[in-house]
Parts: sequence; C-alpha cells; structure tokens
Amino acid sequence: MTPTPIQSAPQSAVARQALALAGVFQAAAVVDEMARTGQCDERAWNTLIHATLETNPESFAAIYGGHHNNLRLGIDTLSAVMDRQRNDPAVMRYGFSLVLLMQKLRKDDAMLASLGERLGRVQGQAQHFGETHENVIASLGQLYQDTLSTFRYRIVVQGDPSLLQSRMMPERVRAALLTGVRFALLWHQQGGRRWKLLLQRQSIKKSLNALDDR
Repeated sequence: MTPTPIQSAPQSAVARQALALAGVFQAAAVVDEMARTGQCDERAWNTLIHATLETNPESFAAIYGGHHNNLRLGIDTLSAVMDRQRNDPAVMRYGFSLVLLMQKLRKDDAMLASLGERLGRVQGQAQHFGETHENVIASLGQLYQDTLSTFRYRIVVQGDPSLLQSRMMPERVRAALLTGVRFALLWHQQGGRRWKLLLQRQSIKKSLNALDDR
C-alpha cells in the first residue's frame, strides 16, 4: 500500500491509543459492511491488511500506511461510538469483542508465537502476490480460524447468510477480525486499557477530533 502523503504520528500517548482503537473499530465496521452488503471501503480494507502484515514497522505511523486518513472509517466510527451516536450495535459488539479477544491472546504465549511464525510465512506470500491477493487473504483467514477462533469466546458475525457463504467472504471476514486484534494489541502496547476507556473518553474524543480529514 502506498502511503500518500506521509504524516508524523501523534506524540501523545492518548492520541496514539485513539488511533490504534480507531483501527479496531475500522475492522469492526469493515466486517459489518461485508456481512451486510458483500462490499467494503477499499482504502479501509487495504489499510487493515497492510497493518496485519506490517509486523516490524519503522514507525508507529507506518503500521497504518503513514497517514491517519487511512484509518478514516475507524476514526469516524469510533468518534460516533464515543459520542453515543451509533445505532448499529453489531459494530460496537465486534469492536469491544476484538479487545476481549486480544486480552485472551496476550495470556497465551504459545498462540502468540504461532501467530508470529505463521505471519512471517504470509508476508512471503504478500511479497510475491501482493498484500490483498486472495491467496494472502485466504492464509490470513485460515490463521484466524486456527488460532483466535479456537478460544471459547468467539465473535459471531451477523449479516446476509448468502453473502457470508459466498466465495472468499469467510476468509475476508476472518482476515478483518485478525487485523482488528492486531490493532487491539497495538492499543494495549500504547497503554490502552479497558478500564481507562470511560475515564479517558473526553481525551479520546478530543484526539479524534484533532485528526482533520485531509
């Protein structure tokens, strides 16, 4: 994915947490869009897949392609959640469920190691085929199914059954869920915690509002 233009990442911890959490909710929104319509925002999708494969970024901003507007769908979605303006409970459920999955993953060292090893192989595929090639998406989807979906706590995706069963859709949905967990891990690494969400709600909103749409 080509980042245009490059921008510096926010300096404050809360602003970085807000961007990482926006990535979680971008994944949630993309999952919901695909499940209901079979389509999704292409820029949002490309950013999610790039972030999943970028396991050794040169900078925080490199994870999401260098410009915060690559996370615009997630920023707008999270802003609406913070303002209590969303009326689509599925997106909220997916978003907070991805955070819960991340917390379970952090306690499983073997699964973390397996994810890291297998992502390395998928990176090789991406270098050969391109990041969003269906072979890469299929591998990411299989990786989610073999690891995160084995927890007793699972994310149940709701939508149009015919779309959810269509060619490559299960793999695309699982790949999006995997990248949501990746952003949840990033959020935690930046100091994000569930108990802080309520206390820092206004700070998160302020940080999101400062990300102009340019």
